[in-house]
This record gives sequence, structure tokens and C-alpha cells, in this order.
Amino acid sequence: MLTRLLGFWLFTSWLLGSNATAAVPLPLHVLADTLYLKESNGKHLSETYRYYTEPFRAPANAQHADSLWQAGKFQAGPWHRTLNLGIVHRRLWLRLVVKNTLAESRRFLWSVYNYTDSATLYCRRQGETEFHRIAAASSRVPAAERVFPARGLCLPFELAGGEGAELYLRIDHHAGALYLPTDVTTTEDFLAWEVNYVFHKHWIWLVGFYLSSALFNLVLFAFLRDRIHIWYILYVVCTTIFLLMEDGLDALLLPTGPYQLLWDIGQFNFMLLAVACGVRIMQLFLRLRAGWPRLYQTGNVLAVLALVFVGAYSVLYPAAVRSHGTGLLLLNGGRELLLAAIFLYGWAVLLATLLTKRRRRLAAYYALTYFFFFTGFSLFWFNHIGLTNLHLMQPNALAWGLFFELLVLSALLTGRFRYTLHQNAQLRIKQLRQRNTQGAKLIAAQEEERERLARELHDALGPNLAALHLAWQGRAVQQAIASSPEAAAAGRHTELLLRHLRDEVRTFSHAVLPAEPGLGGLAESVGALAELLNIYGNPTVRTFCDEGIDQLSQPLQTAAYRIAAELLNNAVRHANATEVQVQVLRHSNTLEIMVEDNGAGFKPKVNGAGIGLRGVYARAEYLRGQVHIDSTDRGTSIVVRLPC
Repeated sequence: MLTRLLGFWLFTSWLLGSNATAAVPLPLHVLADTLYLKESNGKHLSETYRYYTEPFRAPANAQHADSLWQAGKFQAGPWHRTLNLGIVHRRLWLRLVVKNTLAESRRFLWSVYNYTDSATLYCRRQGETEFHRIAAASSRVPAAERVFPARGLCLPFELAGGEGAELYLRIDHHAGALYLPTDVTTTEDFLAWEVNYVFHKHWIWLVGFYLSSALFNLVLFAFLRDRIHIWYILYVVCTTIFLLMEDGLDALLLPTGPYQLLWDIGQFNFMLLAVACGVRIMQLFLRLRAGWPRLYQTGNVLAVLALVFVGAYSVLYPAAVRSHGTGLLLLNGGRELLLAAIFLYGWAVLLATLLTKRRRRLAAYYALTYFFFFTGFSLFWFNHIGLTNLHLMQPNALAWGLFFELLVLSALLTGRFRYTLHQNAQLRIKQLRQRNTQGAKLIAAQEEERERLARELHDALGPNLAALHLAWQGRAVQQAIASSPEAAAAGRHTELLLRHLRDEVRTFSHAVLPAEPGLGGLAESVGALAELLNIYGNPTVRTFCDEGIDQLSQPLQTAAYRIAAELLNNAVRHANATEVQVQVLRHSNTLEIMVEDNGAGFKPKVNGAGIGLRGVYARAEYLRGQVHIDSTDRGTSIVVRLPC
């Protein structure tokens, strides 16, 4: 094994040594003094321009800048890299000497692709002694209102064929993070690049993914009403706005009012709002409120601080710009510290949850999500504050970090959605079981009360009425009422009333208590009730019951009897019918109770129905059944279907 490793090391050393010997050494770069302009100028300006920074209070004119150049204050830009000075609250001057190598006169653009409060271009052509201000623009107005309508600040100038000029570009930017991607090219070359920019930089489908992700969570929220999806939407919106502002796409998409409102809030303040929303997402996903109340409260404090800071920044920023004092430094520095604090809080939460068994799996899933965004934002933020100047992917690391974060987070929230649906289904089943249990207990209590009432009517009131009837038929009473024709007539009328009242009590007790000792199930109870009602002879009650209905569950038989008895009682009392037919039919999945009469009919009203009919509706609804009423002046048919 050692021999193999030694042989591999010797071979690698020989290979590297031979390649190093054969390689052509790269020449040291030499800064150019003049940028020779052509149709397309791909060479980076850092090879040619010189820059200088000074306080905002210094004179803002090209003669002053030229005197500083003559004094040797300017220095060369970074070789083949974007000028990145980090958090600098100073005015920036760029000096560039150009010459038009084309034969004809051409229009060129000096473009700045990051937001700047103002940019002013001064020019001194060959043979001139003074600098002239030839163009000025501000990122505070949308593209349509600029001197050249484009997403970046484009300052045009014209040169005749072979003509040269000395240019000074003044940049005033007060928000910190002086990062300046810039170039000089012909108008035609610039427009050709801008047409394909959103495709070349992948913006067209990245923004589409961001928006579709937000819409997807809006759909999830519509189903679950879970607040985590609202925070997710706000997070995506704030981060997308930040990214669009970074590349100036908002200047092309938005009208003046909304565009200026965004920049009054501030680009990096949208990132602050986004990470505050991210804190809320993390808290809800990891269920911090139940397990880690102190961490939860700390996150709430940071989120509220972020919101308050954004409001204060928007109000205080204009005054800080006018004062040119330490106010800008405090505002921008406070923003960076608050961003760092929130990111550190996120890692503290993940570490705390990863070290406990209760939330370890959730924390591991979310750590992957957080890692993507944190990595992308860290690279972006290090460039922002001037520590690095890395551009590993297009359009930037943050856009791709957000893409992978949303991809993973959408999968996690989809899983949470499925889990919540399952939990809701289990809860609904539990509630239905509790409702059924409570309903069964209530029905049992009602049946017990009905039985007690029926026994009281049958055993107490019934015998007393019978005794009263016998006493009324006694010799003494009969002799007393026979004393006059009027008394005899009243006696006969009273006797009829007593007999009718006794029969009514007996019928009511049988209707309330469906079965007496010796009777069978539903079929015999319905038949016995019909026989009892047929004692009066009008109306005539006929019944028909399918075979097998007595094998149904006892609660269903009891409910069916109550419904049949109530409908039959209504038909006998109120329909003025001569015939009433009761049918209890068993189908494959339903039990059908049908009561028909040839009476006068009535107008069905669910809400305005009598007590008996409302009771029928209530029982049918409880048992998931249906009630259908067909009533005319020739009779009424009521059908109740109950699921078996």
C-alpha cells in the first residue's frame, strides 16, 4: 500500500512539474490610460478608470475633481473586478479618458447598474479647457423618467469619429455599501444586451418560481388557515422585491408612486423585513412557543425591532442625508447589526432544537432550508459590506439561495399540510364519535323519560280516569242526574268526555311507549298502535311492514317508531281523512317510512311546522336522513328515509 502511494505521489509530482514547465507565464497587468471605444466594449473599466472618494460637503464640480487628479489623489480601480468599497458614506469620483475609434460619430452610454441617489457626467473634449456637465440621472425615479430609459442609470455622450474626451463621473450615494458595477458601450450594444438580460441572468424563471411558490402557499392557507403560509408569502414577496431592486428591474416594472415608495423604505430594509418573516416561519415550524418560550420571546422581540427600525429608517433617512453627519452611519450600521443579530438568532434556535429529542427531526429539516438561504445571503452580504468580491453565479448567490430554500421549504410545508389534514381528520372523527356518544346518551335519556311518562299515564292517570268513569255510572250519580232532562243530557255528555279522555290517555301512552310486555319489535309496535287508533273507526288506519325490519338496530327501530307514530298522530288529528296508510319498507341501504292520507292537505313549512313535524325533521337530520312531503287538497304523502 505504501509503495502504491509513493508511486502515485511521484507520478503526480512529475505531471505537475511538466505542466508547470510547459505553461506560459501570465504577464502582469498594466493599467491603461485610455479606453478605446468600439462597437462593443467588453473590457472592464477597472483597467482604465481612476477613482477617489471625498466627503459629501466638498465642492461638487468637475474642476474640483480635476484639481485632485492633478494632485495625485486618484487611485486605480481593481483589475477585472467591480469596484466595491463596502460601507462608505462618501462621494465617489471616477475619471476616465476615452477615444472613439470608429470612423463615424456615435452615441455612447456610461451605465451604472446599482441604485445611486444621483450620478452626474462631466466631459472635456479635445481642445477644450473647461468641463461641461452633459448628463445627470437619479435612481429615485423610474426608468421611463430618466435621461435614458433603462433599468440602470445610463448617462449618454457623443463623440465624433476619432475624437477623444476626458470624463468625470460623480456618484452620490448615501445608503452605504458603495458597490459600483459599471461600463461604457455604444447604445446599440447596450440595447442588445438589455433585451436578453432577464433570460441571460435567469430572472424570467426565477421570479416565476418565487411567485408560483407564493401562490401555492396561498392555496394551502385557503385550506388550512395556518398562519405559517401567510408569513411564507410575505417572506417571498419581501425577498423578491429586494432582488428586483438589486438589479434595477423594479425601475422597469413599477410606476412612479410604488417605485418611490419602495426606495423610501430602502432596499436592505426589505431584506430586514424578510428575515423578520423568516423568524416567524421558524418559530411556527419548530413550535417554539410550546417548547422554548424564552427563545420564542427573543424572536418576537427581534421581529418587532426589525419592523420598528424599518419605520424609523424611512422617517429619519431624509434628514440624515441632508445633515451629512453621523446619522447615516448610525442608521446603516444599525441595520447591518440587526441583520447579523437575526441570523445569529436563527442558528441559536436550530442548535437548541437539534440538541433535544423532541424537535430534532424538524430542526434537521429546517436547518437544511436555513443553510441554503444563509449561504447565499452570506456571500451577498460579504460583497455588500466590502469584505469580498465574489460572483459565483448569475444573477447572484442570494437569488439561488432563495430558490433552493423555497424549494425545500415548499416540500416541508407540503408535508406539514398533509400532516395537518391527517390531524384534522382524526380530530373530526373524534368529535363525531363524541357527538354520536352524546346523542346516544341523550336519546337514551329521552326514551327513559318517555317510558316513565308513559308508565305514569298508564298506571296512574289511566286507572283514576277509569274509576271516575265507573263512579259516574254509579246508582247515586245516575239517580241525581235523572231528576231533570237537562241534567240527564249533561250527564250523558260528561260520560262521553270521560270515555274519550280515557281512550286518549291510553292511546298516548302506547304512542310514547312503543311496546308493552308481550309485543315484539318495530312491526308489531306499529301494528298495535294502528289497532288502538282503529277503535274509533274513523279514520281507518292500515299498516304494512317489510320482513326483516325487526332485525335492525334497536336505536333505529325506536327512531322509526317515533317518526311513524308522530306522522300517524298528525294524520289522525289534523288531516280530516277517512283512510291513513302506514308503510315501513326496508331497502338495501335505507329504511323508508311512508304515511299517506286522503285528507285536506296542508302547506309544508319547515320553520313554521308544528312541534310534531319539527321533531320528525330533527330526528331525520340527526340520523342523516331525508324528509319529503307531497301535500295537495286530495291528500298528503310524507316519506322519511333513514340510512341503515
